[in-house]
Amino acid sequence: MNETYYTGFDVHKKTVSYCVKRAGGEIVQEGKLLARREVLRAWAATQSGPWRGGMEATLFSAWIYDTLQPYAQQLQMGHPARMKAISAGKKKSDRLDARTLADLLRCNLFPRCYVLSPEMRDLRRLLRYRHLVVAESVRMQNKMAGLLMETGAPFVKARLHGKKYFAQLIETLEEVPESVKDLLKMSRSALEMFETMQKRLVKRLLAAPALQARVELLCTIPGVGPIRALTWALEIADPFRFPSIGDAVSYCGLTAAFHSSSDQVQRGPISKQRNAWLQSTLIEAAKLAPRWNPQLAAVHARELGRGHRNRATLQVARKLVAYLMAVDKSGQPFQPREVPGVTAFSSKKNEANPLPPLPSA
Repeated sequence: MNETYYTGFDVHKKTVSYCVKRAGGEIVQEGKLLARREVLRAWAATQSGPWRGGMEATLFSAWIYDTLQPYAQQLQMGHPARMKAISAGKKKSDRLDARTLADLLRCNLFPRCYVLSPEMRDLRRLLRYRHLVVAESVRMQNKMAGLLMETGAPFVKARLHGKKYFAQLIETLEEVPESVKDLLKMSRSALEMFETMQKRLVKRLLAAPALQARVELLCTIPGVGPIRALTWALEIADPFRFPSIGDAVSYCGLTAAFHSSSDQVQRGPISKQRNAWLQSTLIEAAKLAPRWNPQLAAVHARELGRGHRNRATLQVARKLVAYLMAVDKSGQPFQPREVPGVTAFSSKKNEANPLPPLPSA
């Protein structure tokens, strides 16, 4: 039986430092490689025996992981927040970090984190880019309003971003410098470009075969639309990696920090160790979902009766995570329970604003 070797990789933008150790801790090989696919493949092909590798999750780790994974017996990616053995060291260098990673691997202390498949990673990249496009679109909208306010031009804020109203406004502006008019036109062109771009990205994501059926099921939860469903599906990836709803709630950043020592227990504010994308979208959803979901409305009313609006929003967000987990794991549409004193889900507002149909594959 061939001996298994343990390899730590300290990855950077231009170089990858590595250290190969035996199970007993003896160094077999160490060095530095250029961060290029052909160089990494050539190095992996020269390894004589089976090896297990580990690297810290960084901006550069994903493609390096995909390149080396076919050659390794097992390849893991470490959680950056838990790599205390590296960050707390008195001496720090690429070579020492690679040695420490190899030691964590061979002692079975490596803080492993979940790695998305390349397909899901690519789709998640599109969704996060759509978030950037929407943010830039909002900036353009605010800039247009700011330019008009700077020059004292009257306008109707609710109609400013309408195409027909904007064209009429430009023609009727008086005592406004031509430079401001030019800036308004450029801002409008950028706004239209961003809106078109984000629609194309959403259409592409909804048409992805890996997401279509899953998003349709998640959208059966009242108060969850396509964007919320896409964010959940691509950030959570595999819901079965969370053994309980509490673990999923913690991952979404909806629980307080907890410190316990001896007999003293201390609760802090909402933890910063979370998936920020899920946290923001769930908080925003929790502010609107009670309007469409009687069960969430009952939760919000109960918590609001205790006198704290923000805690009520958090509790709604936690309940929303429970619904999303249940639907995602079961593969069945959402089935609401009867809430005493609350009408059924269907209402005039829901009928007037139905969820948009998903495109067919």
